[in-house]
Amino acid sequence: MPTVDDIDELVELADAAPAVYLRYSKGPTADMREGSSIDYEAGVRLPGWAVTTVRPEWWWDRPARDWVARRVCKYLDLGSGDEGTRPWLLAGLVVGRGPDHEPLLTDIMPVAWLGPRLVKQAQEIYQARFDIGRDSS
Repeated sequence: MPTVDDIDELVELADAAPAVYLRYSKGPTADMREGSSIDYEAGVRLPGWAVTTVRPEWWWDRPARDWVARRVCKYLDLGSGDEGTRPWLLAGLVVGRGPDHEPLLTDIMPVAWLGPRLVKQAQEIYQARFDIGRDSS
């Protein structure tokens, strides 16, 4: 799978068709072997793989780069402590929503890994442009 290592390239992909989604896991091969995502709190297997959106919502009036950086950073902790877990992009069929309202995908089509340079760029943008930790009202 190729690697996207520049945030501006990811911003372009986010606006392309088909829609791409972001997932933190050990990758498509491991995901297929393990099966769909699990809601560990409830002990329920979900009907697809939990992902997050990359494309900015229609109402977002800030630069797309800000949205994309935020999406990359919001779930970075999913990769910490679990060796081999990293961010990657995929396309697929949305079959529902998970317990945290995240899209659930089937018919996965891997697109690319996110490289460390891109993740560092996203962190720099996120820290500079957002009031991190402040909730919506």
